[in-house]
Amino acid sequence: MGARKRLAAEKRKEEKKQQYFAILRDCPTSPRKMRLVADLIRGMEVNRALDVLKFSSKEASRKVEKLLLSAIANWQAKNEGVRLEENTLYVSRIMVDSGRILKRLRPAPQGRAHRIKKRSNHVTIYVDKKNEDVIENLN
Repeated sequence: MGARKRLAAEKRKEEKKQQYFAILRDCPTSPRKMRLVADLIRGMEVNRALDVLKFSSKEASRKVEKLLLSAIANWQAKNEGVRLEENTLYVSRIMVDSGRILKRLRPAPQGRAHRIKKRSNHVTIYVDKKNEDVIENLN
């Protein structure tokens, strides 16, 4: 590996250490349904997002709530001694990607068969601390 690629890879690793995230892989829900829940909390403050997910009637919101709690725990592990209540933590990014698709056959009339696609997805949540400059501009 050349020096330029090695330096770029080291830079990416250092940037990744400053990010706090959690990943849920192969969740057996269609990506379309999961994106509806993801759009509810994108850019929201963490405590408010947890409340929205807790009282949402969608099945996917339970899994996203658990994933958000995991992302918060990852933030707390790297920032020991810092209280969550004193910081303005928010959901900076949430991505829902398509996972593997299980293909099944369903019997149909007259000896035919219909194909059923059982979709799954991957969800990634990034949490970050809001800067004081941004908070002052909002007020």
